[in-house]
Amino acid sequence: MNLVLLALLFWVATLALNIRISHSRFSETRAGRLVVPAIFGLTVLVVWELMVRGLQVSPIILPPPTAIGARISTSLPVLWGDFVQTFVKGALTGWLIGCGAAVLTAIAIDRSPFLQRGLLPVGNFVAALPIVGIAPILVMWFGFDWQSKAAVVVVMVFFPVLVNTVAGLAATEAMQRDLMKTYSASYAQTLLKLRLPAAMPFIFNGLKIATTLALIGAIVAEFFGSPIRGMGFRISTEVGRLGLDMVWAEITVAALAGSAFYGVVALVERGVTFWHPSQRRQR
Repeated sequence: MNLVLLALLFWVATLALNIRISHSRFSETRAGRLVVPAIFGLTVLVVWELMVRGLQVSPIILPPPTAIGARISTSLPVLWGDFVQTFVKGALTGWLIGCGAAVLTAIAIDRSPFLQRGLLPVGNFVAALPIVGIAPILVMWFGFDWQSKAAVVVVMVFFPVLVNTVAGLAATEAMQRDLMKTYSASYAQTLLKLRLPAAMPFIFNGLKIATTLALIGAIVAEFFGSPIRGMGFRISTEVGRLGLDMVWAEITVAALAGSAFYGVVALVERGVTFWHPSQRRQR
């Protein structure tokens, strides 16, 4: 019980510290915006460790963070191979193909009212398909290697990016489009110099949503067939062997990879949409 009480005291102390920082001028600085989530994350890890050990929770149910960290340090080659197979080959490739196809399709839809009435309902139908239903089919079509996982990712990320891009292309005002017409601008010139720049906040919203969907889709697709590597393959295999520390190690790697992926896209968004009011408020 001493460890449990220590965990509660640590939680209260760090909570009070975070509240004090969030109400100070320091929280408005860039360092302050990093310190608050860092303290919260450290608090979760410390309380997790102390509670698991204090309550003597079985490692099969929930291993402590130190055990997960030890497993990561001793399994780096395996984790790296799984990361490359799932994230680099499956998730990232599918994300690039799916998002690129969605943007091009959105431009075609914007150009053609017929496609707008025909493709959007079909895209909505495809987006509503459950991944556990389409993943086995795509594995049978494209094989057990990373190509089938990339195909699942393409299906998952296509519609969110498509919808956001279509909405972004329609975000410009009629006066702005009329002004481009008075300059005798062609459709391509209007698209490149007015409509796509104005659509960038919408497009990046879709791209950020797609980062998380891509990794989830690639991992889940590996449950239905995969070579002897990959995050999804390792998780399903280790669960059957009750190797929960390895399962949590894979989850940790996936969480870090997904967060880093999201962060990279967010940084690119800040550079591209620096003119947008939402970005100016974050500086």
